[in-house]
Amino acid sequence: MELDPVIHAPTRLQIVSLLAAAEEAEFGFVRDTVGVSDSVLSKHGSALESAGYVAVRKGYVGKRPKTWFRLTERGRAAFAAYVENLQRIVAPSGLSVVPDERV
Repeated sequence: MELDPVIHAPTRLQIVSLLAAAEEAEFGFVRDTVGVSDSVLSKHGSALESAGYVAVRKGYVGKRPKTWFRLTERGRAAFAAYVENLQRIVAPSGLSVVPDERV
């Protein structure tokens, strides 16, 4: 079992995790939530887009240019597989990366 190297980078893991919980997220929101600069988010967003994991939409709100990110179906599947593989790796420790649903 192997962890997806595209997702495994800590910043990209944060981005994908954030997008997995949303339909779409605006660039500034992702930047501020993940705590990175514009250039770092652009770099990681491009890597995720190149892998087919993220779709990027550009548009305007009023006269201001905006960029939105959306996790693609391929990205959702890759993230689900990543979490599943990570769970298998940590299982022998008795710990879990998936919250206990009984709580």
